[in-house]
Amino acid sequence: MKKYAYIGCLGFIAVITTEFGVIGILPQVAEHYKISIDKAGYLLSAFALIIALTGPFMTLLTSGFDRKKIMLTAISLFLITGFVSSFSPPFWLLMLVRILPAFLQPVYIATALSVAVSQADDRKKNELMGIVFNGVAIAMVTTVPFATWIAGLWFWEYSFMIQTAVSLIALAVIYFLLPAMPVKEKKSYGNQVRILKQPPFILSTLANFFMITAWFSTYSYFADYLNKAKGMDTSMVSYMLLLFGIIGVIANGIAGKMLNRNVAGTTAIFLSGTILVPILLYFSDGNLWATIAVIGIWGFLYSPSFLNASTYMISSAPESLEFANSLATSFGNLGVTVGTTIGGWIIVTKGVEYIPWIGVVFGLLAFLMMILRGIFEKRSQVLSSCQNQTVIIFVTLNKIHYLCSINLNLN
Repeated sequence: MKKYAYIGCLGFIAVITTEFGVIGILPQVAEHYKISIDKAGYLLSAFALIIALTGPFMTLLTSGFDRKKIMLTAISLFLITGFVSSFSPPFWLLMLVRILPAFLQPVYIATALSVAVSQADDRKKNELMGIVFNGVAIAMVTTVPFATWIAGLWFWEYSFMIQTAVSLIALAVIYFLLPAMPVKEKKSYGNQVRILKQPPFILSTLANFFMITAWFSTYSYFADYLNKAKGMDTSMVSYMLLLFGIIGVIANGIAGKMLNRNVAGTTAIFLSGTILVPILLYFSDGNLWATIAVIGIWGFLYSPSFLNASTYMISSAPESLEFANSLATSFGNLGVTVGTTIGGWIIVTKGVEYIPWIGVVFGLLAFLMMILRGIFEKRSQVLSSCQNQTVIIFVTLNKIHYLCSINLNLN
């Protein structure tokens, strides 16, 4: 039902605005607290690390609760912590209130996706998931650049006020428009964790991790990179985030439809940006219009990354949707953590202009995992086919032998 998908999308906008809204203000935060840019990046990487470490467990623990209550609780926590952050508390407290909502972020995403596809047939599920994941692109085109623009116009604390306002709107919509959705039949933990033993799912998980690591090694420092490597001021960076997001909304819609036809092929097409974008950024050099064009391509190929990575993982374990989604979110955020950490280290040791090349390494690793999964699945299909044929032949021979025995007895 599309109504549920759009409600989930709105909450996703609040979640993404909170998680990634700091990307555009990291330079101001670093300056305010007199810390280096890589330490300011902890506001993003620590958030993602908590998701990576606790996401699957939190999703399993809450899998038996009413889905509406779970979504309301999660968004409420985002609202409260955003409000506290807007008062520019000491850095340790800012880190703490940034971390708290991270415990429920994967729970919200897994629940919203489950709600969106709860009444849909298999042909529409990827499209509905695409609507929910459009929250990522919409946030990139609206709230994230707007928060960055407001922070540049006044103070960085205003960015958190925008996050709080978006969370409040999402909370009201979920409360008034989403019906109570108790879980009728809770799946056993054993049935859900069984997917962890399946090689295709393991390879898909690694592909997800490498994909997101590739993207966020550069994107986490989007503002710092465009400022220092491309000479753009804060206002221009906000416009680039806006461009990035507008194209991303279009890309998510296209990716959702493409995934309905071919999950692996669609994922590979968009993953190619991890190799293409760094090369284009290098050749755009100091040319403003060339850089703007590359940012457009970047936005198109990057924005569906979470949708592609999650769908690719789920396609290997469709029987455990919510748990697989939580693992996709967790490993995706582990990728955010690793990518942000490595990107920050490269900036400090080598310079910000080198960070796009990290994406090439992890992008190639993601491609390798996809190839290995493809090989494994083909072998499994061949073995399965051979086993079936053996059974048929064996049974057929038994029948022939049995008939011959009867004929011999009759004679």
